[in-house]
Amino acid sequence: MLVKPTVAQLLEKAENRYRLAIATSKRARQIFAGSKPLVETDDTSPVSIAADEIEADKLKIYNEQEWKELQKNAMIDREVKAKLEQQNIQEEKNK
Repeated sequence: MLVKPTVAQLLEKAENRYRLAIATSKRARQIFAGSKPLVETDDTSPVSIAADEIEADKLKIYNEQEWKELQKNAMIDREVKAKLEQQNIQEEKNK
């Protein structure tokens, strides 16, 4: 049972309860599988640790629009990086 942070406090970090529950459970599974906590805590429960991480802004819960925008930007960044690498390779060959 979550006492601190409260669900009300955590809902300020998420669009709705569903997204909060999904994000918390996914992170708790990662912690249970061996991922190191992103915050220092005395809690041993993976769910409590995940909630503490969300409260401390160590995890960001994105809504669908924000996530699509991040993916789009990441794709553009990869494309630009690939083009720059190709240009560098061509310049090296031309030397």
